[in-house]
Amino acid sequence: MGSEEDFRKSEVYDADSIKALKGLEAVRKRPGMYIGSTDTRGLHHLVYEVVDNSIDEVMAGFATSIDVTVNTDGSISVVDDGRGIPTGVPKGETKSAMELCLTDLHAGGKFDQNAYKVSGGLHGVGVSVVNALSEWMVATVKREGKIHRQSYHCGKPDGPIEIIGETQETGTAITFLPDKTMFETVVFDFDTLQNRFRNQAFLNTKVTINLTDERVGKKEVYHYDGGVSAFVKFLNRSKTPLYPEPVVIQGTKTFSDLKGKPVTVEVDIAMQNTDGYNESVDSFVNTVSTPDGGTHLTGFRTALTKTLNDYGKENNMLKDMTLEGSDTREGLTAIISIRMPDPQFESQTKEKLGSSVAQNAVASVVSEQLKQFLEENPSIAQIILNKAKNAFQGREAARKARDATRRKSLLESTSLPGKLADCSEKDPSKCEIFIVEGESAGGSAKMGRDRAFQAILPIRGKILNVEKARPDKLLDHEEIRNLTIAVGGGIGKDFDVSKIRYHKVVIMTDADVDGAHIATLLLTLFYRQMRPLVEEGYVYLAMPPLYRVYKGKTQKYAYNDEEMQKYLAEMPGANVSRYKGLGEMNPQQLWETTMDPEQRMLKRIRIADAMLADQLFSTLMGDDVEPRREFIIEHANEVVNLDV
Repeated sequence: MGSEEDFRKSEVYDADSIKALKGLEAVRKRPGMYIGSTDTRGLHHLVYEVVDNSIDEVMAGFATSIDVTVNTDGSISVVDDGRGIPTGVPKGETKSAMELCLTDLHAGGKFDQNAYKVSGGLHGVGVSVVNALSEWMVATVKREGKIHRQSYHCGKPDGPIEIIGETQETGTAITFLPDKTMFETVVFDFDTLQNRFRNQAFLNTKVTINLTDERVGKKEVYHYDGGVSAFVKFLNRSKTPLYPEPVVIQGTKTFSDLKGKPVTVEVDIAMQNTDGYNESVDSFVNTVSTPDGGTHLTGFRTALTKTLNDYGKENNMLKDMTLEGSDTREGLTAIISIRMPDPQFESQTKEKLGSSVAQNAVASVVSEQLKQFLEENPSIAQIILNKAKNAFQGREAARKARDATRRKSLLESTSLPGKLADCSEKDPSKCEIFIVEGESAGGSAKMGRDRAFQAILPIRGKILNVEKARPDKLLDHEEIRNLTIAVGGGIGKDFDVSKIRYHKVVIMTDADVDGAHIATLLLTLFYRQMRPLVEEGYVYLAMPPLYRVYKGKTQKYAYNDEEMQKYLAEMPGANVSRYKGLGEMNPQQLWETTMDPEQRMLKRIRIADAMLADQLFSTLMGDDVEPRREFIIEHANEVVNLDV
């Protein structure tokens, strides 16, 4: 093979590299087909599509810097120092290559293998979709000594490309304002952007990403020389690793795809076991996160389990024990990053890889290199195997505990906890359960509820922090055992969301520090041990009012300070009472404010980013104090209505 420099020189990227497949109007009619959704997740996907194109220039060796700015007007600017979008007119076209890229659905350099060997934004619909879903967009390209500029509204150009100056620099700058008629919200979240770009900087050691939020005057710079190993160390900063340095597995394999065409896959993996019990394995293709995994993740898991079993048996460490996949991954933090040409995803949002070649490549590299590592590092190998053996034993103990508490049938109420006031409805889709802090509030909730479809389960104080507890010990805790039996579906790796008894699981705690802590402990339980419950959108937070504003027989409930001031202005001379806890409300008030479906407010818990959620739970609920302290200091100004 030639050198990397020869490889780059062979990449021709000019106007003829841009291949057009027409059409754009469908994007505004069905945006969800192209960006997944029109909620906050879809909104942020717009930024990712633009930045991914800049990352492609980095992977191709032509860019080293990307600047992402949230402007004061809510627009986003993405600037890179790559080659710049070609501005000439491709053969057979009447538009410039730049206009084709930004206004035609299937146009881009990713369809020409001479322009990009590997890319994250492979479908060629990225920036054009962003353009279609933006109120306005401005594209500025520095290329061939000129500065080219074109502006657009709702995906349509305002006029032809203008040359607005001369320069010896190269690069592309895209600024866009999302169309508020297309999205549920157009407010970008700094933490969400930060997490994405930090991850991409870990996966591309040559790039520097500057993220600036002009709305609040905040700036972060991301550049990491350590690659995936540094990434794993970062993820484990709130955990306790069992050995100092992550295991690094790297290699390149070539296999034939389904059409017989040879495909080369670069594999870059780092993994490190911790003393925890939760698996944190994240995968990427061409630096794009694949939250739903896919073939590369399957290849890793298969090879990891087989290699550890083979090594353990060859060295008489397992005897009659055969490890399952969950045993080998308990407490494991790993990053699986691959690069390959033309990866096949299961959707435009690229959340799950479908390329069979990737599975073979990853499995082959992991099998070879992990085996070699274990043989060369027997002391670490023993630590890894002991961790897996303990997981095996814990899983067996947990299975026996679950068998002892599992109900004989879904509707057999005699085995339900005595504290549970169940509802009469048996269709889970129509039922809801309130998990209520304290016996007093639980009593009010039982009297105030609609017994037809609302169940009440009072809990006493703070439940066990499952982030620090071994899974087989959870059911020894009475409150967790009662919760598990009441909700149905089981617990841990065997949790079956199809067997739950309620499709609304509502956490109802006091609006104070202790109440927030109890809610966090419950959310940790659901996320770590009943995760499909959260993923399916069945978990909610009740939002009880903070104030009662009353005058004579007239009363109104306020859920924040702004509402309270508004009601005071509407009712001069009114009195205000501050609710310190749910127990201060009588059954009727609790029903009217917090439980009546016609009037209440519920906050549905969603997992916008599983990796970020995993990090937050580890930070907030783990043993290490310093990361938790840093998080609290950074976010203290965001806390409102806090009683201390």
